[in-house]
Amino acid sequence: MDRQQSRSDRVIHQFDTVLRTLMPHAAASQRTSPAAGVVDGALDDQERRHAAGLMRINHTGEVCAQALYQGQSVSAKLPHVRQQVEQSALEEIDHLAWCDERLVQLQSRPSYLNPLFYVASFGIGAATGAVSDRISLGVVAATEEQAGKHLDAHQKSLPPGDYRSRAILRQMAVDEAHHAHLALEAGGIRFPAPVKWGMRLASKVISKSAYHL
Repeated sequence: MDRQQSRSDRVIHQFDTVLRTLMPHAAASQRTSPAAGVVDGALDDQERRHAAGLMRINHTGEVCAQALYQGQSVSAKLPHVRQQVEQSALEEIDHLAWCDERLVQLQSRPSYLNPLFYVASFGIGAATGAVSDRISLGVVAATEEQAGKHLDAHQKSLPPGDYRSRAILRQMAVDEAHHAHLALEAGGIRFPAPVKWGMRLASKVISKSAYHL
């Protein structure tokens, strides 16, 4: 029988997750990258830089997702809610590792602003979890829905020959939709349009920043 985690165990786990999220190449995926075995078409320098910018945005999005989930797991009140966000966080680690690997292939790097975005997202996750598990799960659902829209747009914006990035984003979109569904099924509330509009605005600010920095 597995022993129940103590507070110190959870602190160590949280610290390990922070390191794996923010340290380049530290995240290890449980699943094989969807880009494995995929061969790219020809990419010129401008196309490569654009693809790298888009994948940097998606990498930053996964950093934010990890931080959000970690913040929520700290403050979640019900055990099944904590287990839900922790399981989704494990699957999001795959996305983080896939994006990181693709950035290396594109001769690029993660965003310099990731530590700042991590802290902000962790705070949001912890705050919403402290208020209500239903609100916390609603944030997950709304965030994943927004991520899915970004992924669809990025697939269309990628250079025609960038088959590897497109394969990664396609699988990520499937996973995000699943996470959103699970969050709502677990009791998450559906946010009204004004709240979602505010989340979209914040997402655009992060995207523009991460594309360049």
